[in-house]
Amino acid sequence: MCAPELHVTHIALAAIFLLAPGTALAQKPAKNQKPLPRTVWNYDGGVLFETDGSLPNGACFRVSGRLGAPDFFENLKRVDTEEGTVFRRGAETVSKFPEALLVSYIIRDQPCTLGLEKIAEPVYLTEEMVESLRLSIYWKHGVDLQAVKNVKELHARVDRIAPYATALAAELPRRYEWSFQLAVPSAGVSVSDSLVFVFRKPGDRIAARVAARM
Repeated sequence: MCAPELHVTHIALAAIFLLAPGTALAQKPAKNQKPLPRTVWNYDGGVLFETDGSLPNGACFRVSGRLGAPDFFENLKRVDTEEGTVFRRGAETVSKFPEALLVSYIIRDQPCTLGLEKIAEPVYLTEEMVESLRLSIYWKHGVDLQAVKNVKELHARVDRIAPYATALAAELPRRYEWSFQLAVPSAGVSVSDSLVFVFRKPGDRIAARVAARM
């Protein structure tokens, strides 16, 4: 074998002026106009991502994970202003990712629903189903996708999910959670690029897609 959940400080101001042609206000130069508000995104702990997917046999699943790197995301902030976007760590401007990023994600059952109405009896994930998924990873720059090479799997495990009704555990279907950790090369990649994960099911059709973006 994966939209960031971020701590956001959002300051929003809006003003609407109905100006008659030729008035003094309408003639004011742009430099005297009030600047647009500033937005700050904090990345302590990394970038979170999550999406849902499905398989042809009716099984549905959720992929949730985190994009991290030792010390890289600590105190890292994205600042959006009318002049543009800049990434800072204290007084330092950050423009590139480190040599490699650590991607940790889990796959587990997710009920298939249409709104709030249950549409079918649940089909639970099995090892064979998860192993049938193929993961492709891309860097996305604008609209361009470039496949990431030399991705290394550092860790993979499967754990049974303990049921809430422990007294009925023997009668309930066995459910599992799959955990993975990958090392993704990122040297020289701009921090404004997104890391895209595409899970494909047999037949090369997309089962799930999600992007970790700054």
